[in-house]
Formats: sequence, structure tokens, C-alpha cells
Amino acid sequence: MAMARTFARWLIAALLWIVVALCLFMTLVPPFLDRIYYRGPETGHFDGAHFANPDGETAPAPALAFLFLAHRATSAARQPAWPASVPVTQGHPPARVDGQAMKVTWIGHASVLIQTEGLNILTDPVWSDVAGPFGIGPRRVAVPGVRLADLPKIDLIVVSHNHYDHLDLATLKTLWQRDRPLIVTGLGNDSVIGQAGVPARGLDWGQRLALKPGVDVVVTRNHHWSSRWFADRNRALWSSFVVTLPGGNLFFAGDTGWGDGKWPAEAAALGPVRFAAIPVGAFRFKPGQMAADAHIGPRDAIRVWDGLGRPWALPIHWGTFRLSWEAYRTPPDMLAAMLRCGGAGADRFVDHPLGQSFDVPAIGTPPPAPNDQGIAACRAAGHFDRFR
Repeated sequence: MAMARTFARWLIAALLWIVVALCLFMTLVPPFLDRIYYRGPETGHFDGAHFANPDGETAPAPALAFLFLAHRATSAARQPAWPASVPVTQGHPPARVDGQAMKVTWIGHASVLIQTEGLNILTDPVWSDVAGPFGIGPRRVAVPGVRLADLPKIDLIVVSHNHYDHLDLATLKTLWQRDRPLIVTGLGNDSVIGQAGVPARGLDWGQRLALKPGVDVVVTRNHHWSSRWFADRNRALWSSFVVTLPGGNLFFAGDTGWGDGKWPAEAAALGPVRFAAIPVGAFRFKPGQMAADAHIGPRDAIRVWDGLGRPWALPIHWGTFRLSWEAYRTPPDMLAAMLRCGGAGADRFVDHPLGQSFDVPAIGTPPPAPNDQGIAACRAAGHFDRFR
């Protein structure tokens, strides 16, 4: 037993030194890993070389990687277990949904299919088994909710930023060769996507493209960062999106932290939001944590939902790739518990099975506003302590 403990300590120490060495490598040799994805005039969030969050910067990528891997190495025995795989009944969405009817299918992670107005819209499509370069990175525990072969012809793809769990070149290339969709993304990510021979439109926050009369895609602000190789940090822009629609708008939050919290209302100012895809996972890097700098957890997801006008919403960014400490079902279960504590929206902002399409009702009277004091009281009483 003593020998096993000694070996475990040596193993943990070795892993920590490897992480430190990798961080030093990323810091000391950036010219070999840096890339320039975009050149343009300076703005309030672009200094001529790098993009930035105007509401405050996130922690440097090497520091985030070190803290995450160090904690994972030193607390492996206490981490909640994740399933090696989860059962998924893969769905078969219809070819089209006409008029103002709206049907939504969660593919997995941040990939969502939205069908309305005769358009098939896909967010951050990732069908690869591994979210990382050279097959290195988090591996799927859930197959995509819809097989690529069963996916209807896609008209519009929005890509929020260039992290591997959101920008998957292999998937984008397959979809482009098959369907020739319009691909809209933030500035610089069009260069990354172009490496696969796939054309994309890179836009700045606030810019828009018309799809057809009454339907525009607008690139909107959120709070995140970007990198493919660590040293190319913030060379491309991160974003959320609004698709304006006659029956009420679609909002896709992308991958985001809370930041100044003003960006949901900025998106809602473009028109009433009927449906929103809002991330809730990858928020715990240690026990008890309720949010991370660049990721919102259930608590801040409710604040985003509230700022959007409390539309029908789907919690995303959980249950496909393990990216942080929390247990597999913690994000949606904690979200439901908090909404019950707040007395609002437990039936409007709720998880749906992968691959199983659901209809989004027309815009109606929103539920009561969440009660922050009720959520705080439930937390103080320890109601959320059971969630790991």
C-alpha cells in the first residue's frame, strides 16, 4: 500500500512537471505556433493584432490549461465518474419545416439543428470523435444525435469561434461538399475554415448578412477567447449570433462567460427572441464552483436567459465531451433545480434528449422573472451541494 501511494505521488509530480514544461514551451516559443488569421483596422475590441473582450480579459490560455490539468491530476480520485458512453437514439429530422413553425434537434455539445421558414440552420457542427488536433483531446461519450447521412440539406452554418470542440474542419468540409451552405463566423475564423478549402464569411460584432427577405444572420458579442495552438490566442474573434425571423428570433450564445452581462440584452434589442441555445456546462474546475471566467454554469445561464426575455431555450455545451470537473448530469440537473428555486421557467429552459426533435411554440407571455433571492436561499441551505 505504501509503495502504491509513493508511486501515485511520483506520477502526480511527473504529470505536473510535464504540464509546466508544456506551458513554458507555449510561452517561450510562440513564433513557431502563432498564426495571423485576420488583418484590419483597429476597433474597440481589436488592436491591430489581437481581439479582446471590451468588458475584461479572460485568463491566459497556458494558465487555464495548467490549472485545469493540475487540478485533474491532483484530484483524480475525487472527480465524479463519467460514463464511457451513453445511449443515444439517433433521430431523423424532416427535410424542411415551412412557415413560422419551428423544430429543434440537439445534435450534441454546441451543435444544434434549427428548422423554420424553410431553412435548415446548424450551429457549431462537430461530428468528429475527438475534439482536438491530431486525434488528441476529449473524446465523445455520446454519438451525434443525428447521423450526417440523415441530416437534411443545410442552408446556414454559424461557427462561434475556433476551439476544436466548436470548429471542426472535417465536419465543415463534409457539409460544404455535400450542401454548399452559407457559413458565417467571426473575423479570422473564415481563414481557419478556409484551410480546409471551405469558404466562409467572417464578420465583426454587429455586422449582418441577409439570407432572404425578413431573415438576417447577425454576429453579436459574447465573452470568450480563441486559439488553435495556444500561441495564436485571440487572433480570431469569438461571437454569438442572432438570426432574425418573422415569428421571433433565434439566438445562439456560442461558448461564453458572463463578462459584463450586457450582451444578452444587446442581442434581445434586435427583436424578440423565440428560441435560444445557451451553454450550461464545463463550468467547474474545482468542487463547489458555480461559473468559470470563460464558461457560464447554470446560474449565469439563467441570467442570460432572463436578459434575452426568457424565451424557449435549450441547455447546450454539456454531456458530449468532458471538459471540466462536474459530473455528467450536473449542468442540466442543477439548472432545473435552480429554476425551481427561482420559481420560473422550469418547463421553458429544459434539456431534451440527443437526436429527438421538439417543436418550439410561438412567442407568448414569458414566465415570471427568476427570483435571485430564492436561488441564493436554496444555495445557502445547501440544496445544490449534492451536485458534484
